[in-house]
Amino acid sequence: MSHYLFKKIGWALLTVGFVVVLNFFLFRILPGDPARAVKDPRLTRQSIEAVRVRFGLDKPLPVQFLLYVRNLAQGDLGTSFHQQRPVATILVENLWNTLLLIGAGTVLSILLGIVLGVAAAWKSGTIIDYGALIGSLAAWATPTFWFGMILLFWGSSQLGLPIGGKLTAGASYDSWWEQWLDVGKHMLLPTVTYTIIYAGQYTLFMRSAVLDIFAEDYILTAKAKGLHSFQILRDHALRNAMLPTVTVVALNLGFTVAGAIEVEKVFSWPGLGQTIIDSVERQDYPVLQGAFLLLAISVIFANLLADLLYSYLDPRVRVT
Repeated sequence: MSHYLFKKIGWALLTVGFVVVLNFFLFRILPGDPARAVKDPRLTRQSIEAVRVRFGLDKPLPVQFLLYVRNLAQGDLGTSFHQQRPVATILVENLWNTLLLIGAGTVLSILLGIVLGVAAAWKSGTIIDYGALIGSLAAWATPTFWFGMILLFWGSSQLGLPIGGKLTAGASYDSWWEQWLDVGKHMLLPTVTYTIIYAGQYTLFMRSAVLDIFAEDYILTAKAKGLHSFQILRDHALRNAMLPTVTVVALNLGFTVAGAIEVEKVFSWPGLGQTIIDSVERQDYPVLQGAFLLLAISVIFANLLADLLYSYLDPRVRVT
């Protein structure tokens, strides 16, 4: 087990090192001068050169890379061109909002997808199976931004829910409970959007995995011993059927850190996804560089988590 663990951690760290190098050079090969991305009509040629010096853009590329690695090791991701604030501070502030919103949707979509997938496989060939299958395919194929806008119009007009943001503008609260209640109202529609879209994907994977497990010989042996269908599902099928679902969940968890950009954009949620959109529009390269690095590392460690879960769910993986 220790050899398997060290091997996976080693590959993950090696991949992180490659991503750091790629992330640095990716934004250096873009056309144009990053210093001119600071869009201020008052800037003269001397001012632009001062910006280049301030952000270290006047140094040779190898020196810039060494400084970048040194600062990265100290937790310094640079300074935003537009906001003139540390990139790490901007990302942490918006990352919390993203995790608050998407975290709830992720948990709900996983639970809903697993339950529906197991139910559809257990009742294969019935109206329950057909309903779950059609609903899941429709949810997975539905564009996120379109479904979000439909819920936005419906929820705001029929239920009086907020149309965007995290808090009601200008509102005052007598207690923390009232403030969190307001946050919950703003979270409801985007959370439902995220949950339904991703639950369809999890349902399809879980249904397929459980049906494959039901065809295995050891399931037929368990049936021959007289075990009840629920016992077979709980004790024999469910654990093995979780393997492909764990892969999908781990990958989605990694990309979740990027913030469901479409969801955040539709509902004007101040998260990491909205920050990335704003940074692209403003050509704020340090923020984009930090955000992409955070996203890549999240995906890498999400895959590492999936590998470790594999070894727990299926001990045969440890000897490969």
